[in-house]
This record gives sequence, structure tokens and C-alpha cells, in this order.
Amino acid sequence: MNLSKKLLLALAGASISAPLAAPAQEVASLNGSAAINDYMQQQDVDRFRAWESKNQVTSVNQFSDVQPTDWAYQALSNLVEKYGCVAGYPNGKFKGGNAMTRFEAAALLNACLDRVSEVTDELQKLLNEFDSELTVLTSRVDGLESKVGQLQAQQFSTTTKLRGEASFVIAGTPNFDTRAVITTAEVKEVKGTQLNAAGAVVFDKGKIKTCTPGSTNCLGGTAAAAAKGSSPNNTTFNYDVRLAFDTSFTGKDLLRTRLRSGNFSNLPFGSGSQVFKLDKAESQGTGTNSVWIDRLFYTFPVGDEIKLTAGALVRNTEILTFIPSAYKADILDFFNLAGVSGTYNKATGAGFGFNWKQKVAKGKPFFAFDANYVSQTSYENSTIGAFDSDGGINVLTQFGVRGPNYGAAIAYRYGSVNSSLRDANLAYSRVVSNNSLNGVSIAGFWEPMDSGWIPSISAGYGYYDGGTGIKDANSTQTLTTQSWMVGLQWKDVLLKGNNAGFAFGQAPFSTDSGLGVSSSQSMMYEFFYKYQVSDNISVTPAIFWVNDYQQNAGSYTWGGVIQTTFRF
Repeated sequence: MNLSKKLLLALAGASISAPLAAPAQEVASLNGSAAINDYMQQQDVDRFRAWESKNQVTSVNQFSDVQPTDWAYQALSNLVEKYGCVAGYPNGKFKGGNAMTRFEAAALLNACLDRVSEVTDELQKLLNEFDSELTVLTSRVDGLESKVGQLQAQQFSTTTKLRGEASFVIAGTPNFDTRAVITTAEVKEVKGTQLNAAGAVVFDKGKIKTCTPGSTNCLGGTAAAAAKGSSPNNTTFNYDVRLAFDTSFTGKDLLRTRLRSGNFSNLPFGSGSQVFKLDKAESQGTGTNSVWIDRLFYTFPVGDEIKLTAGALVRNTEILTFIPSAYKADILDFFNLAGVSGTYNKATGAGFGFNWKQKVAKGKPFFAFDANYVSQTSYENSTIGAFDSDGGINVLTQFGVRGPNYGAAIAYRYGSVNSSLRDANLAYSRVVSNNSLNGVSIAGFWEPMDSGWIPSISAGYGYYDGGTGIKDANSTQTLTTQSWMVGLQWKDVLLKGNNAGFAFGQAPFSTDSGLGVSSSQSMMYEFFYKYQVSDNISVTPAIFWVNDYQQNAGSYTWGGVIQTTFRF
């Protein structure tokens, strides 16, 4: 704030807090000693103004009691020598340690404002020289004010902001020859096939390779069945669009309603049971282009340290205080979840959550505890309650510590029936859960304070007891699985704002006998480079590779994507 504004505010304050006394001609209307005091004060002001006009000093050195070591010396010097609006006492002293009456302050400020408001020759010269520019600037300001007023009158909402994200993904897995389990109805369409109660066959490269026990070897099949078992090894061009309406009524709460659309199919990038599941790949059904609501929840604070969340469509990982990882490629789902996707399984449905975050000074380390409950399928089927175990219950808790450049957390998830593992590298096309699952994980990260050759380091390990895997056409087997990852990420690579990263690990795998899983060879790798075209546009090419991929008959498989994301 400049000096004139400061003086103006001080004058306004003085005039409000202590109005000037009545003029002399009004004394007769007052009574008693109050009238005499008011009159005498007014006479003092008049005498001070008259004396001030005759005794205005031109240098701070004229005051015998003002020294260069005084704390206000420079401020007083500026007022005297630059604006010439400070006077002393007749004896040549300033008496800076004495109290000033409101009348003295008012007179002093008035004198200074008169000087400050004068248009000097230099200022007038500048005004004349830039008169045309000032006229244009004034016109633009007037136009801007008009547009702002129009925007305020026509704005979408005073409480709601629209945020959007659109991703284009070109991707492919050249040698992915998946095997798919098909339904009894599809098998019955195969001529000459004898089925037992299990009623399932396994497809390999579009043809029936293995039939149910007791039946003859099956060949051929219908077009629909063959399509389901075909190899998803062609290049695809898919999209994912998200439109979030974020509403706040108090400035601290959040009501989020998000619309989403996409056209990813289940294989190989859209299914949560595939290790090649992409973070951006999701569709309502197989390869549809419909628009649906995929988030609907409300978050609000209770005091300074607690937040509560509840909604018909919430995701357990999104209502955690933080996910303990600095590796953010936004490509493969498994690596984006700190390598513990069995715990952070992105369960989405009806639910609620609790967050406690220690209140500390900004930038200081803090502790946090989170707990949430999500029923994955109860909102879709009114015959299943929100607290029914058949509804895919997920209870996720996390305790962690977070600093300015590091974080660590231990987490636990309980899953009921229909709460499946995510990104599992297990035989056949899916992992179901016909019994409860308990998973525990520990993960953490560290990142350098400045960009350079040293990358951020993220790591995580998870252990999951329970769940059911398909052993063969007739039987299943309870599983114990593990997963882990290490991720390195560099900032400002080649250009400022661009990131690069490399991650490796093992998606949820099992060493239980009878499932044909080789834990010593099942390794995954991912490399990406994120080019930030602008603040709103990024292009991320990435390549990934996995050996001993169980859903590809234990063979190695690789793939790549070019992902372009627009945010607005």
C-alpha cells in the first residue's frame, strides 16, 4: 500500500473515532464545563494550524531531538524532505516520544494529504505524454468490468465448478493369446459336445481347446463363442472422458457428481482381473459408449482434524488421506496402486469413510488414520442390502505418516463374497471370491526436494489370505497371494515439467500347489515418459512387459500405449 493510501486510512480512522469538536459559534448551545473544554480544544487546533503554516521545516536535521539512530528516522525524513508536511515545536524539537492528540494527528495528516494530492510538473508531464495510452487502458478496464459483470450474471453456478478430463489411448499387446472361460449356454451351441454339471470349456486362440471332463475333444464352435476366446492382440484406439461437478456450500465441504464415458472392452486393458488393466480404461459394460454416473458422494469436515464422507458411489482409495507412492505414471493400474492392488483394490459402490489428519503447521510431518466401508454391488440390486456379505463388502483401514517429501503407511482390507483381487496374475481369466479375503500391505516413498539425477523411490508389499481361484473346470481352490513393486520417477527430464519413470515388481501371484504359478519368473516391468505439452495437455508413451503371464498360458507378453490427456 502506498503512502497516500496509508495516510488516507489513518485520517479516516481518526475522523471516525474522534469527530472534531463543535465550532466556536456553537459553544452557546452547549452546557457546562464540556462546552468550555470543547471550545478550548478548537482554539488549540486553530492555533496549531496557524503556527504550522509559518514553521514548516524543510529538513529532519532541523529537529534537535531527532537522531539518525532513532527507529522512525527514515520515515520522518521522507515526510519532511519528500512531502514537506511535518512541523515541529517552537523550541526546535519534534518531541517524538510524546503522545499526540487526535487533533494534532488530524492536522498533520491533512497537511500531508494536501501535499501528496498535488499534481507536480513532472507528474503532469507524464500524464500528458501517456494520455492516449491511459485512455485506451481506461477503456479496456471499463470493458473488462462489463464482461465480468456479464459472466457473474450468466455463470453456471456460484457454488459449483466443472472439471473435465479426456484421454485418447492408442494401445496394443502384439502376442497376447488369452484363454477364456465361457458359459454353459455358449458351450451348448457347440455341436456334439457332452457337458456335465460344471458346463465350462477353455478357449485358446478362438477355438475350443479343453472341454469339461467326460466329454469328447471339442473343435470348432459358434462365432460368438469363438469371438470371446479370440486373441486381443490388435492395436486399439479408445477414449475415456470424465466430467466432475464439484460443489461446495461452505468452502470446506465437497459434493462431487461425476459423469463418465468410455469404449474400452474387457480385454486386455479394461478388466480388473488383468495385469494389463490401464488406469484410464473403464466402460459400463463391454465396449459401450454410454454415459453413466460413476461418483456421487459428499465430504465435510468435523472440527479441524476430522473429515467424513458418504455417498451412493464412492471409491475406497479416493477417500484415503494419501496413497503412499510417488510413482504416478497413470498407465498400468497395478503400478499406480503402490504395487499392493490386493489392498488398494479400487472398490466402488455405496459406502462411507472417516479421515483423521493431525493438525500441524503447514509443511510439517503429520500422522493420519483412515477407515472406510464400500459395498460394491448392493446399490445395483435391491435384493442385496448395503450390509449384506453378498454385496461385495470392502473394509479398508490405513495408518500413515506424511512429510513434505516422504510418506509411509500400513493398510488392511477385509473383503467378503464377490470382493475380488485386482490385477491378479493367476491362471485363467478371473479370480472370484466365494469366501472372505484378508489383505495387509506396507508401502512408502521418498522424493528429492529438487529436480535432478536422483529419482523419487516408491515401494510396496502386500499379502492376501483368502479368495478363490479357478483350479480347473470342476473345482476351485482357496488362495494365498502376494504382490510387490519398486518404482523410480524423475522430474523435469529433458524439459521442465516432463517426467519419466521405471517400475518393476510382481502383480498378485500365488505359490499354492495346483494352480501352475511360478512365482520366481512372474515379473512385470513398465517404462514411461510424460511430455507436458501445456498446463492442460500431456502425452505419455509407455511400454510394459511381463514374463510367465498366467492368462497367456504362462508365456511372456508385452504391450505399449500412447496416452494423450486433456484437462480443463
